[in-house]
Amino acid sequence: MNTEAGVSRCVLRKSDRAVLLRARPEQVQRLEGNWYFHPDTIDPARFEVSSRTYTCPKKGVCNWVDLKTDKSYINDVAWVYPSALPGFEHIAGWYGFYPEHNHYCVSECD
Repeated sequence: MNTEAGVSRCVLRKSDRAVLLRARPEQVQRLEGNWYFHPDTIDPARFEVSSRTYTCPKKGVCNWVDLKTDKSYINDVAWVYPSALPGFEHIAGWYGFYPEHNHYCVSECD
């Protein structure tokens, strides 16, 4: 697990730089180049866990997470492992985000 002490992180919408979520340093961790956010940072009115899954041979089965917009959904913007395989228990229940996506980016924030 790699955390970046003292640095808050935000997920920003690319179109207008609106903050989609904000996390204090202890609520975010970096693993394999991706960012994992504590479930307390996730607004269920904005992010919806789908029934679609992916199986990672190292971490286990995750569910894809969709971003709700005013008009529709953007599929597969994040993922969550309800439970994770041994060695990855620290990300179970945390929401994974790519550092850069077509619709958002993860950035330092205040």
